[in-house]
Amino acid sequence: MNLVSRSLENINNSLTGVVGVLPLHLRKMIHRLPPVILNQVEEVRLRYHRPLTIGLNSKDCFLHHTHGLTDTPEQAYIVNADDISRVIQLVSNSSIYALEEELRSGYITLPAGHRVGITGKVLTENSQVKTMKYISGFNIRVSRPMTGVADAVLKHLISPQGFVYHTMLISPPRCGKTTLLRDIIRQLSNGVPGLNFTGVTVGVVDERSEIAGCYHGIPQHDVGLRTDVLDACPKAVGMMMLLRSMSPQVIATDEIGRVEDVLAIEDILNAGVKVLTTVHGSSLEESNRRPVLTKLLQMKVIERLIILSRSNGVGTVEQIIDGSGKCLFKNRGD
Repeated sequence: MNLVSRSLENINNSLTGVVGVLPLHLRKMIHRLPPVILNQVEEVRLRYHRPLTIGLNSKDCFLHHTHGLTDTPEQAYIVNADDISRVIQLVSNSSIYALEEELRSGYITLPAGHRVGITGKVLTENSQVKTMKYISGFNIRVSRPMTGVADAVLKHLISPQGFVYHTMLISPPRCGKTTLLRDIIRQLSNGVPGLNFTGVTVGVVDERSEIAGCYHGIPQHDVGLRTDVLDACPKAVGMMMLLRSMSPQVIATDEIGRVEDVLAIEDILNAGVKVLTTVHGSSLEESNRRPVLTKLLQMKVIERLIILSRSNGVGTVEQIIDGSGKCLFKNRGD
């Protein structure tokens, strides 16, 4: 097998779980795309009576109604009612009622960690989401675990004495913060021989099933040998559960932003456990304007801040800043 065919096989394998929930004719249309395009696919979006959108790592395009991609909506394949109905059957194994718990969260996790976001009419009861009906849209997000993406930042996150620094990743959407977070967790859990770091017990609260990509409670991504995962659990509740029961040395979670999240982090800090988390934002200044995060940042307990962007591709590290505001690394654009 030559390198080209191997590359194509790897690409097809990574997309199998994604296109597998699409109607057969759409699977064929997507598989006919060139390998260089398939390797860039991040999302497949279906919206009833609107163009089928393919999210690439550089831009969004439409699936052409006969072949390839197009930037012109008039030439795009238009999603119809049969497409929506078939996707519902495939993601639910023909039993949408079996997925009511997932529908309350607005997404379904597939094997291999891919995730399907769902939109439609939301039914509530006592101000709580009960279920969803009249489903009209899907966002199928491709999960491609990337081992080693944290290699360059780990030296800034572990002290010479082998202590993990309290760390926060700041990033806009689709800039790779969860991918980077996952690999940091994996390496802290396994150990980093190059830094003479033997590894620690990590507890992960994966409220949206994105970090570990659990399917039936089992992580589909490699999050390390010493990692325990609470899947689909509210962050604040999960952090306290791990603190009380699993003796973690590091607790990691994604996208904090609520008052209760910060209060739980304060308890973690007081217990001597290290914190690893992410927040939405394009800069430290933007994040600092959010009242909930302002308190956490003003406490000066976060020892490492990593700012991400897409300036040189997904996952570009723009800056690494220590707790005193000193810049440890700055992207020069080369």
